[in-house]
Amino acid sequence: MTTQSSKQIVAIGGGHGLGRVLSALNKYGSNVTGIVATTDNGGSTGRIRECQGGIAWGDTRNCINQLITDPSISSMMFEYRFKGVGELDGHNLGNLMLTALDNLSIRPLDAINLIRDMLNVEIKIIPMSEHPSDLAALTTSGVRVNGETSIDEMSETLQRLYLDPAVTATSEAIQAVLAADLILLGPGSFLTSIMPPLLLPELGKAIAENKQAKLVFIDNLSPESGPASYMDKQSMLDWCERACQGRKVNTIIGDINYPELEEHYQCITTQLASPNHEWRHNRQKLKEAIEQLIID
Repeated sequence: MTTQSSKQIVAIGGGHGLGRVLSALNKYGSNVTGIVATTDNGGSTGRIRECQGGIAWGDTRNCINQLITDPSISSMMFEYRFKGVGELDGHNLGNLMLTALDNLSIRPLDAINLIRDMLNVEIKIIPMSEHPSDLAALTTSGVRVNGETSIDEMSETLQRLYLDPAVTATSEAIQAVLAADLILLGPGSFLTSIMPPLLLPELGKAIAENKQAKLVFIDNLSPESGPASYMDKQSMLDWCERACQGRKVNTIIGDINYPELEEHYQCITTQLASPNHEWRHNRQKLKEAIEQLIID
């Protein structure tokens, strides 16, 4: 029988939201795996991709940053952002380090593991894919849009999302999902953080095949902007379930009650906001809400 301390937890999403979840579960160490979106094309990440190619490193770096518990010269270097004028302005050194290690190593996952070892990060971090791809969308009016930043800025509803080009999921991510007791989706930007990993057919299939795992959707604490703002919660759940080959979400964790969903989903409604930032999940409250599901 699986005990609470040996439960395998997989969290799927993008940088800020996923990092918050992973840091809330830090005490579970290597029993936790984060599967990180790799399609960002904005900021320092986007500039690096334009000149170097490769996957987007920004969300992975953000997750690692939130998992650093022992500040050191190494962690200060990894978190350092250049300021001033010229090409380096705005670049994060962690993004450049991961890019350099990727260029020197066989796989992007090797680069991540080297950084994890250097910074004593025990939680496993896996890129959703080790092959570069961009997020693309088709609007309800038939317009095709490429790139996360362009999608975020749209004021039109979407018909579907897809990866361009289509890429394969990282094999370790699939293995983690198949072995999981708990699979967490979110929080984070629904279309550009939660959905990209689910667009990988092998990942959606693995979630569908793992019947023993609880599939959990963690709600945001503030409304989204862009196309996601036109979607209600049921629509978001439908998109997730469609990507997971019809696999139903079991539980919704959030601070808003959804009585219209309670017939089909377990809804855990609790105060999750940090006292100083109402839009940010409090780590302790988030941990307690997730642990309810681990114990059940």
